[in-house]
Amino acid sequence: MTRVLIVLLVIAIAFTIYTFVDVLLTERSRVRAFPKALWAFVVILLPVIGGLLWLFVGKVRRTAASMARPVAPDDDPGFLSTLSRDEIAKRAEQDERLRRLEQELADLDDDTPADPER
Repeated sequence: MTRVLIVLLVIAIAFTIYTFVDVLLTERSRVRAFPKALWAFVVILLPVIGGLLWLFVGKVRRTAASMARPVAPDDDPGFLSTLSRDEIAKRAEQDERLRRLEQELADLDDDTPADPER
């Protein structure tokens, strides 16, 4: 029984430290109900209950829109819709030119002699 109580005490201390640091590092715009200093005091004064209150009441959760990852320009429909047909054709032409240049370089790097008698 003593071991279980020690494990629970360690978990409670770790949770309290986690929530205290989370209070300190959270942006002010994401804190609700009380100021950050008061939340820090509540978390320390009421170790487990204060931490739970902080996580469920005091901290504004991120929405899916705020967690959206940046999109590369080629994958962004908004960016692609701003391109005109001419720009798309020009980009395709540049890609084709680059492909031909890479092929020419690969042919020049080829070590096999052109004349088999040499």
